[in-house]
Amino acid sequence: MNTLFDKIWDRHVVQIVKDGPTQLYIDRLYCHEVTSPQAFAGLRARGLKPFRPKQIFCMPDHNTPTHDQDKPIQDPISRKQIDTLDKNCKDFGLTEYKMNTSDNGIIHVVGPEKALSLPGMTIVCGDSHTSTHGAVGAVAFGIGTSEVEMVLASQCILQQKPKSMRINISGKLKPGVTAKDVALYLMSQLTTSGATGYFVEYAGPVIRDMSMDGRFTLCNLSIEMGSRGGFVAPDEKTFAYLKGRQFAPKGKEWDKAVAYWKTLKSGDDAVFDKELNFKGEDIEPRITFGTNPGMGIAIDGKVPDLNQIPAEDQASFKKALNYMGFHPGEKLMGHPIDYVFLGACTNGRIEDFRAFAHIVKGHQKAEGVTAWLVPGSWLVDRQIRQEGLDKIIEAAGFQIRQPGCSACLAMNDDKIPAGKYAVSTSNRNFEGRQGPGSRTILASPLVAAAAAITGKITDPRTL
Repeated sequence: MNTLFDKIWDRHVVQIVKDGPTQLYIDRLYCHEVTSPQAFAGLRARGLKPFRPKQIFCMPDHNTPTHDQDKPIQDPISRKQIDTLDKNCKDFGLTEYKMNTSDNGIIHVVGPEKALSLPGMTIVCGDSHTSTHGAVGAVAFGIGTSEVEMVLASQCILQQKPKSMRINISGKLKPGVTAKDVALYLMSQLTTSGATGYFVEYAGPVIRDMSMDGRFTLCNLSIEMGSRGGFVAPDEKTFAYLKGRQFAPKGKEWDKAVAYWKTLKSGDDAVFDKELNFKGEDIEPRITFGTNPGMGIAIDGKVPDLNQIPAEDQASFKKALNYMGFHPGEKLMGHPIDYVFLGACTNGRIEDFRAFAHIVKGHQKAEGVTAWLVPGSWLVDRQIRQEGLDKIIEAAGFQIRQPGCSACLAMNDDKIPAGKYAVSTSNRNFEGRQGPGSRTILASPLVAAAAAITGKITDPRTL
């Protein structure tokens, strides 16, 4: 019996090149302003047009300022990239959700919100965190700029078929443990290269219990284990999430779609190239201590001692600790922090703002902490206000900014200063990722909220 990955992949094969890659049909191409300009320039140079423009959706998000979006963009590079995307969409007749419109946000948040991402699809974007869309049961993965041009021109891509991996998580998560903690735990167990060459299916009771927002977070971080992507088989939660959204099938077409989507699961006798099992009860709230997402510990744990690190990794381990200003064997609980970032395509959804509001309610932002709370889309912003979360958050001394990628990768003005510590709900903690010299501690929205009101790394379960 084929795995779910095999089912979706095989259904999209156009042809297999002998001793070469597979030509794969792509259902949906997303484009943003950073990785698309050269692809559009390539089309122009060859006198080509997009083959299936109705399958392509574009959106500025990386360079979008998170305040004063109604005013001209001050940064010339950001302004040029956003203006270039706008011109390309006009010239080639593509749908664009422009900055400061109700449809805009981070492309990996907006795609599922609009039900542009559906079960059984193949989805690509010139962005590594395209794996996010796997939460609806799609095969979604990031591609390079030359491949963006290929999909624009042909609606197909040449790809080597990845191997299949299933990660089963049994049992239940403890209170205060989130999907972000699950992802950080898996990265610490597999390392950032442990799933290289694989496409991961997440399964088991913990995944079934997980909300859709939680599944988006988990799938978003699949790439940080080295995998090509990650996904969850669609179920009743998936169907309930998608029903009634803008691009979801309607009427009889909905019933027909759901009937097909119900077939999208791995058989009981499906054989995976690799299968791993973990227990939900083993996972605690987590933080990172180093400069890749796999360098993580339980929030009440200690930075590993040097003798716990393989000899070949000790030099990079020491370099990471030196950059972060931490020491082997050190406990990080109680360590002062300077910035808190809630947002990104990892944790910029309504559930994340509910979690943050739950912790800060009745408290006040710690003096000396700068907090950037950035919704992943204008829809999330509307939900925050409809639910009154903005009142709770503002009463605690915080402000909600305008949607965009923000401090996840500091392509706009939201940069963490050199040497400062940021507890961040984003996806990467590489050197300089959030600004030159910035020190990033990855965490869940609950841990971020606890740090924001105490001014230090704090276990949210104590609040």
